[in-house]
Amino acid sequence: MSEMEQFAVVALLRDKPEDSLVRGQVGTIVEDLALDVYLVEFSDDEGRAYAVATFRSEELIRLHHRPLGQLV
Repeated sequence: MSEMEQFAVVALLRDKPEDSLVRGQVGTIVEDLALDVYLVEFSDDEGRAYAVATFRSEELIRLHHRPLGQLV
């Protein structure tokens, strides 16, 4: 399984001021655009999207919500 895939939850590893995004903001990969290039959507606590931006895989870290043995 790819480390980064559609609907994976990710966090930013660097600021992207041109999109008003900062390191640590959490988003969801919504599209795989090219090899190691992803479209990421950022939403507020109510589910309203406030930003969509393109990132390379080295600019993101995938977040996990289960213990290692339970990852699918």
